[in-house]
Amino acid sequence: MQKTLPILSVGSMAFDSVSTPAGKADQVLGGAVNYFSMAASLFNPVSIIAVVGEDFPKNHLDYLNTRGVDTSGVQIAPGKTFHWTGEYTTNLNEATTLHTALNVFEHFNPKLSPAHQASRVVFLANIDPDIQSKVLDQVTAHELVAMDSMNFWITGKLDALKKIIARVDVLCINEKEALQLSNTNSLSKAAIAIRNMGPSTIIIKRGEYGSAVFTPTSTFLAPAVLIDNVVDPTGAGDSFAGAVVGYLAENHAHRHWIKDQPAKWDALIKRAVIHGTVMASFTIQDFSIDRLRKLTREELNLGKEQFLKLISF
Repeated sequence: MQKTLPILSVGSMAFDSVSTPAGKADQVLGGAVNYFSMAASLFNPVSIIAVVGEDFPKNHLDYLNTRGVDTSGVQIAPGKTFHWTGEYTTNLNEATTLHTALNVFEHFNPKLSPAHQASRVVFLANIDPDIQSKVLDQVTAHELVAMDSMNFWITGKLDALKKIIARVDVLCINEKEALQLSNTNSLSKAAIAIRNMGPSTIIIKRGEYGSAVFTPTSTFLAPAVLIDNVVDPTGAGDSFAGAVVGYLAENHAHRHWIKDQPAKWDALIKRAVIHGTVMASFTIQDFSIDRLRKLTREELNLGKEQFLKLISF
């Protein structure tokens, strides 16, 4: 049996203040690697690289450790933790940013330990593409790299973004961002254009409409899980990615499969996306990471089986 190694993820840990049609939550735990690690740790150990301020609760880092998340790469810097304030109105697919306070995140310069440098699977969460590149430069023997990004970097750091995109195997990006990055108005054309930038597999997240997965040999459309009461969509995409990458790591996925064993890769990425879809459906049922705290692998598997019945014919 191949040895299980932690997924390495770099990104933000933050406080979020969120307003949705379901209510408000102030100064709750958020950030991409928070959601990612909570989801991925149900499948595989995770190591996270992030920076927080002196105001960040140490008991949360201790809690992550109990879930198999190595927090030794989390820097505690003098000052305050990154704080995002946003709101959702009738369009729950997109948040409006009201205020962003980078705080200690502004000067984040990650230095990886030897253990982190040996990571086999890497996930570059939504963060400055220059930082994503600095982290990947330090990982010596990665076998699979996935990443996420957002329109802020497409608009503000396109050249740096394209450089790191050229180095990854799997790109997760939402529909609006995919069309913006590719300068097209078609998902299939966007996938072709983005694949020409480097990634062999593109997962386009479509919110309440599910996702579209493009590999070199197939296209797969996954619907979203129907949820009656969406409380907070924040972190849905990050937890989706956590389950996808966690499932790939659990099954020892390797980039060579994409070219040398395409049928095996296609089957695996489809199953991974189904797990990600179900994971996101749990995330949005409460504010912050509160629903993910209670979620078990058994409950996730039950949700997956129910979802598969709905989409089978």
